[in-house]
Amino acid sequence: MKRSILGIAIFAISFLFSNEVVAQKFSKMDASPMDAAYFPKSYKISDKVVKVTYGRPQLKGRSLDKLAPKDKVWRTGANEAAEITFYKDVTFGGEKIKEGRYTLFTIPGENEWTVILSTAKNVWGSYFYKQEEDVVRVSGTVSNSDENIEAFSMMFDDEMNLKIGWGNTIVSVTIE
Repeated sequence: MKRSILGIAIFAISFLFSNEVVAQKFSKMDASPMDAAYFPKSYKISDKVVKVTYGRPQLKGRSLDKLAPKDKVWRTGANEAAEITFYKDVTFGGEKIKEGRYTLFTIPGENEWTVILSTAKNVWGSYFYKQEEDVVRVSGTVSNSDENIEAFSMMFDDEMNLKIGWGNTIVSVTIE
């Protein structure tokens, strides 16, 4: 009996001082949190056609031109470059695209943005962007928003067109 009590005591003491019971420290909320947009939009429909995952920077009094400079490749959001997944073959901006996961880069312009699908994976920013990894480059049409869009946003409209919005700029790319 003494042996079993001693064994239990030793086990309890070793458990108490083991690394397994140390409290976990979770990181704080990211200043530009990740978000995702889907088509179809309903969460009840599991048969999705497309999903885009991206970081959501905020303007915070800064200009869009400073954060997404014109005529330079941009990661299309914050932190990691945006990723778009097509679960079926589609036509993206008039170009046929096979189902799969792509990195989404953009080149902002005055009247149109170049929207790039790339084979690059797990890319931080656009620092290591390589044009030879492009699958396709299409034109996104630019329109103005009546309201200021403080947090960078992406969504799919009812026709499945990709909408990229920030500041007073909305970029649209057709998807069929």
